[in-house]
Order: sequence, then C-alpha cells, then structure tokens
Amino acid sequence: MLTNIHVVFDPSFFLKFVFSPSPALLKGLVATVVAAAIAQFLGTVIGFVLAIAGMAPSRIFRGGNQVYIWFFRGTPVLVQLVLIYFGLPYLVGFDLFPAVMHIGPFEISGALIAGILAFGMHEGAYMSEITRASITAIPRGQWEAAQAIGMTPGMTMHRIIMPQALPLLVPALGNQFNNMLKTTSLLSVIGVAEMFRVAEQLQAATFMTFEVYLGVSVYYLALTGLWTLVQHFIEKRLSRHLRSRRRPETRVGKNPHPETAS
Repeated sequence: MLTNIHVVFDPSFFLKFVFSPSPALLKGLVATVVAAAIAQFLGTVIGFVLAIAGMAPSRIFRGGNQVYIWFFRGTPVLVQLVLIYFGLPYLVGFDLFPAVMHIGPFEISGALIAGILAFGMHEGAYMSEITRASITAIPRGQWEAAQAIGMTPGMTMHRIIMPQALPLLVPALGNQFNNMLKTTSLLSVIGVAEMFRVAEQLQAATFMTFEVYLGVSVYYLALTGLWTLVQHFIEKRLSRHLRSRRRPETRVGKNPHPETAS
C-alpha cells in the first residue's frame, strides 16, 4: 500500500548554512584546503622521487617503485587512512599521532597529520606514473644532446627535461588536486574537524539532513570550481611563457635590421 510522502525542505536554513556559515564551518573549510594543499605537495614530491626510481638502471629501485604503486593504487584510500592512523601506532607500540602535536609554535591535530600523510602517500603513487609519463614523452635525443655537451644527469633534468615536461605535467597535477579537495572528506572518519565533519555534526544536532548535505555540496562545488579557474589561468600563463622562450629573436642567417642592409 502506498503512503503519502511529505517532503519538507527548509530554504531559510539552507541559505543561512551557505551564506552565513558558522565559525566552525569556516574553520573546517580552512582545514580542508590546507590538508589538500599539503597532501598534494607531499604526493608530488613522492611521485617525482618514485618516477626517477622507476627509470633507474637498478632493478631494486624499479622493483620498489612498482611495489609501492601496486599497493597504493590497488587498495582504497580509506583503508590506507585507517591503516596509518590506527594500525601504524599499534605496530610500533606507541601513539604516533596524539590528539595534539606541537610543530614549532603551532598546535596541530595528530589525526590531521595522519590524514595528510596517508593522502600524500596515496597521491604519490598516481603522481609517479603521471611524472614518469611526462618525462618519457620528451624525445630521447634531448638526453643524448645534453650528455654530448657535458651536462650531468641532474643538470639535464633541471635545465632540459623538466621545462619541457612541465606543460604535460601541470594539467594532470591540477586535476589530481581537484580530486584531493574532495578526498579530504574522508578525514571525518578519523575525527578531523574538516568541512564534511562539521556538516555531519550540524546534521546530528538539527536533523536537517538534506539542507546540510546540499549546503556542504555547494561548498565543495565552489572549491573545485574556483580551482578549475585557477588551473586554467596557470596553464595559459605557462603556455604563453614557454612560447615566448621558444620564439627566437632573430633567425640565423638573417639580418635583424634589414633597413641597415646595403
């Protein structure tokens, strides 16, 4: 037997949630952005190191790179988060992530540190493949030409390869950061007061389920939309900068001032 379904939506509560956010929600918003930015930076560094290891002549380095990628790409990020936050302290026998950790003058949640570490290590596996693909896309002749003029591998990577690989790397890096902004919602599982956790607490206190979760969706859409604009701007500036560097001021064999030619 069908029953009447009475849908109640409180627009005033929703609008207040979105346009008059509480201090707790704003603090959660900051925690979301900071966690995503640091985790993405950490993942990028790990990915670069792994990419270099994956292209090394040593089988040990290549094998270690493949095992790392196999594990972190083959298991859910939520499992990795719980494993690092709960499992790692159990393994070593002491609490690696206390409630409050002092880093210089700052007091930071241990759970937040664990989350950043887990997300960074997870991201490193993906950034390794992205970085490796960007580097190997550069013709091998570039390496050989650099070696022919006496450049070391480090100088070649810094001055020749990476400037050419960067335009290939930046769009993928931007997309990964976009995903990272959304992945931070998993921090709520270990009690970090990021944006989604604050929304959950408000929902539990008010029972305004749809309004709260729709409102927090608006915030995530705003974050990812804003980052998409920033990413587009960065890509345009980078492309313009690289074109200006490649454009020769004069052509070989041509007089740069034809009006002075006799």
